[in-house]
Amino acid sequence: MTALWVIHIVVCIFLIVIILLQASSGMDLGSAFGGGSSESFFGSKGASSFLIKVTSILAVIFMATSILISYNLSHKKKSVINESTIPVKQKTIPQNK
Repeated sequence: MTALWVIHIVVCIFLIVIILLQASSGMDLGSAFGGGSSESFFGSKGASSFLIKVTSILAVIFMATSILISYNLSHKKKSVINESTIPVKQKTIPQNK
């Protein structure tokens, strides 16, 4: 379960970064890192098709991990109510002297 949470958080971080790197109509984070000259590295289409594919893959992984985490948490066998112990007060019977 912990590994699933780690994968989910890492995918979330990468998904945020990839979305911020995508070109939009205004100034974005992609242009700050040289997004305009990405044609030589990513080919003639530029980084747009590559980033769209990566975003799609990360979105699918994000949804899958979200569903798995939700399923695991809803089918837990442990309950706080079952584990709690209620102290029982014992009645003391007065002794006759």
